[in-house]
Amino acid sequence: MIPNPEFDGAQPAEQRMTKLADYAGRLGFEVVDIAGFLDTVDRQSQNQIRTLSEAQIAASEVMAANGTVRQALTSVTGITDQTLAKVEGSVAFVRESGQKSQSVAAWVQELAERMERVAKSLEAVEANNAHIADIARQVNILAINAKIEAARAGDSGRGFGVVAEAINELSQKTARAAGEIEENISTLSSWVGKLRDEAGTVSSDASHVIANATEADHALTGIAEGVRQTHSATRTMADEAEKVQYAVEKFHPAFDTIGTIARDTAEGIHIANTRVEKLVDSSETIFQTAVALGGASEDLFFINKTRQAAAEISALFTGALASGRISRADLFDRSYVPLAGTNPAQHMARFTQFTDEVLPEIQEAMLSIDPKVVFCAAIDPNGYLPTHNRKFSQPQSKDTAWNAANARNRRIFDDRVGLKAGRNTEPFLLQVYRRDMGAGKFVMMKDVSAPIFADGQHWGGLRLAYTF
Repeated sequence: MIPNPEFDGAQPAEQRMTKLADYAGRLGFEVVDIAGFLDTVDRQSQNQIRTLSEAQIAASEVMAANGTVRQALTSVTGITDQTLAKVEGSVAFVRESGQKSQSVAAWVQELAERMERVAKSLEAVEANNAHIADIARQVNILAINAKIEAARAGDSGRGFGVVAEAINELSQKTARAAGEIEENISTLSSWVGKLRDEAGTVSSDASHVIANATEADHALTGIAEGVRQTHSATRTMADEAEKVQYAVEKFHPAFDTIGTIARDTAEGIHIANTRVEKLVDSSETIFQTAVALGGASEDLFFINKTRQAAAEISALFTGALASGRISRADLFDRSYVPLAGTNPAQHMARFTQFTDEVLPEIQEAMLSIDPKVVFCAAIDPNGYLPTHNRKFSQPQSKDTAWNAANARNRRIFDDRVGLKAGRNTEPFLLQVYRRDMGAGKFVMMKDVSAPIFADGQHWGGLRLAYTF
């Protein structure tokens, strides 16, 4: 070991113990600073492990989901294959049916035109028949007149009378035939009229059929094209899903390796942090031992003031028990009732009102012993701090960050420094810690504490925090 020239064997023991205490204090500062850094890194590494675990789970879920998507796309592709074939078949069938419908509709339209021409022909026949009937009536009149004249002529007109009679009979037959023809034509005209009307209706429907068949053909053609595009898209998606699956399968093992390395690193950091915390305890023990053996220190002033104040509080607590001002059960109550609506959470114990009455006088006086002093407050073994300095005992607001800095009374500080201060029973305990100032900034602080006893029973400790 290289000897330290500052430790001269001729120096008095007290001087050497003072230097040892000084070195122990410096060591504590550096170790706590490192410990704080390692604690930050430890928390960050644990967060990274959680993030990596979540990412690994997410990657596995992506693989599973992608497999499901691939199966679905394979099924969809098969369905679109079948659908496309059916749609194309339907298009061909409907197109053929449409063509036939158009042919039928054209025939119906032509039939309607023909019925119209037949109706006109019947009208002409009816007119001609009426003309024939009129001629038959005239012939009949002429025949009757001829018969009359033949009768007047006697025997000489007899032959003419026979001819006239024959003509009369022929004209009557012609008239009767014309009547029957007119009746038949009328009936036929009625039928043709109905057929013409029906043919007109059918012709109109045929026009709609032709138009609808054309629209249906266009629609089905569009459907077929849409199915083709869907089929193409599903095939593209299936191809992309295959690429995703390949990429994830390649990435997943590497991700597992990263996770393993990160967990091993985090475990190493956690172990280092734990060992450094033990080193902090050791440096604190070295410092306390050096002071106890007579070493002077710049912290001795704060240590003595804290011990004196803790003794005063012990006397107050003991006296309050003796006078019945507070019961032992209430003073040593360890049930903490949360105060509704507080953030950060504040609590009440059965002794809180009592400490609010007796502690401020001593604690407030300690703030003025040196400009370095930041706060002075009593704390129980569980880290519960019932009564703080007035500047840190403000009523809470809606601003949580402001509350955390200014409403620190009735809070539980169960961190390493707070718990050690509340549980220490040695004459004093000097700790070094990093105080979080927010926004990632920390200030190195010293915390000296001395135990508080009430009628010989350990109640907690008095903390005095000050800057370097």
